Amino acid sequence: MEQFQKKVILPIMVFSILLISVSANTVNAESAPEWVKNTALWYGQGIVSEQEFLNMIKFLIDNDVITIEDQKEISMKTDPTITIPNGNFNVSSTSFYLPLNLEIPVDTTVTWVNNDSVPHNIQSQDDSGKVIDMFNSPPLNTGDKFSYTFEEEGIFKYHCSWHPWRVGLVTVN
Repeated sequence: MEQFQKKVILPIMVFSILLISVSANTVNAESAPEWVKNTALWYGQGIVSEQEFLNMIKFLIDNDVITIEDQKEISMKTDPTITIPNGNFNVSSTSFYLPLNLEIPVDTTVTWVNNDSVPHNIQSQDDSGKVIDMFNSPPLNTGDKFSYTFEEEGIFKYHCSWHPWRVGLVTVN
């Protein structure tokens, strides 16, 4: 039973941390209660247990301090963007396209933004990894954008031809 709890707690903890990081984009640090900041800090330092940290997250959710929106609602509210983060060119880097798999409805325009320090391109691929003529960008320098409208359902793969170890997906429902 204890092993099962550990398997459940870790994904909940990761999800909770992601929620907090997403919330941080819309809330400034001054609005977070001091005990929340301290508990998160103490958890990071190993002073409080996972259970204490998760109890704090649960309290925040139960009291509507953190609200969880349906992901589909979120994607409908914003312009779908895929970011090429800085460091994406480096083979040993853990930078990936953000998000790695973007889920969107049909007839949605997706925009890729190059935030890396080197040029990239976006090349659509078939199931075998061969570049196909569906959506293919010109070279994107730092700050450049490329957009494509997905008009049919499916799972669409892409990569950068200069950095082929970086692959991504767009799932159209």
